[in-house]
Amino acid sequence: MTEGTRPTTGAAADLTPAEAQRYSRHLILPQVGEAGQRRLKAARVAIVGTGGLGSPVAMYLAAAGVGRLGLIDFDVVDVTNLQRQIVHGESTRGVPKVVSAARRLADLNPHITIDTYHTPLTSHNALDLLRPYDIIVDGTDNFPTRYLLNDAAVLLKKPLVYGSIFRFEGQVSVFGAPDGPCYRCLLPVPPPPELVPGCSEAGVFGVLPGTIGTLQATEVIKLILGIGEPLVGRLLLYDALDLTFDTIILPRRANCPACGENPTITGLIDYEEFCGMPAYDSSGFGHGQDDEAAVPEWSVNEIKARLDAGERLNLLDVREPVELTISRLEQMTQHIPMSEMAARWQEIPRDEPVIVFCRSGARSADLIEQLRTLGYDNLINMAGGINAWARTIDPKLPLY
Repeated sequence: MTEGTRPTTGAAADLTPAEAQRYSRHLILPQVGEAGQRRLKAARVAIVGTGGLGSPVAMYLAAAGVGRLGLIDFDVVDVTNLQRQIVHGESTRGVPKVVSAARRLADLNPHITIDTYHTPLTSHNALDLLRPYDIIVDGTDNFPTRYLLNDAAVLLKKPLVYGSIFRFEGQVSVFGAPDGPCYRCLLPVPPPPELVPGCSEAGVFGVLPGTIGTLQATEVIKLILGIGEPLVGRLLLYDALDLTFDTIILPRRANCPACGENPTITGLIDYEEFCGMPAYDSSGFGHGQDDEAAVPEWSVNEIKARLDAGERLNLLDVREPVELTISRLEQMTQHIPMSEMAARWQEIPRDEPVIVFCRSGARSADLIEQLRTLGYDNLINMAGGINAWARTIDPKLPLY
């Protein structure tokens, strides 16, 4: 690895006796030693997202002695996070994730400094928030923020350690390094929004973010120390079911609008508009639900009152079959999974009110918006989905 790939860090401070003892297993490694541990102590790393990927990244960088960690997230800890987001626990449910993570990291290593930013990362604040750090880690789960991070990293000339997970598969790479590609070289344009399910819809294998996040932490430490060969110009692919790793070469694109020979991206743009999807909802870095406001919707209380009054309502469940094994609404009158909707949408009645629902109200709102272009004017979204029904109407139903 060339010296030019290593990010510039602050002055490498001496190690205290307590630190020397703590990091003794590093100090005896020739590739690290005291000089390397001092570089780790002087390094500053921003971790965007403290969920599935951010959890192992933050914990291993803290344990390794990276001197300053910046945690950026706008989410709060929910019980559904705990299947994979190991930096959090039962005691911090409902607490902002950056606060929850900071508590755990401070307990893990009291010798480091932790900055917390409980705020959405946007085009307006990204450059200011990320500028003080040497390396940026992408622990997010949506395309607008990925493109935002990529462009910010390129503009700031800082390496971006990328990670992505989906069900049983993951990816890792290093973008924005000198002469290396950026995320736009991998994916010049975002995929159509309807092809991008979130973890809440697609699911994620609980240990998968641990594997991918640990690989991201590995790349960060290699960059700081200037050892080994970082994943610059290479995309690592991991399949947990087959337990296989593959690497593909990812060249820098000469015509890339961000890092190419004649870049046209000279500032941050509206990434939600660019991707055609929201980056945030009220709970952080997940898929937003702003589109729900564009379609008619009723609360679960209103739907229940109308049903109790004897009003005829067709309740259409658009969740996938596996989701029905978790929770099922006994008032449901029709089930057409979103995966079958392209072939079965004409089964939806047009002559009576149809209440469309999914897990949280996002997929159903998207479907209603699409069907309105086909002339449907009788579709109403169940605000909050079946989880809202479970919270408000029937607490015996499990939340997921």
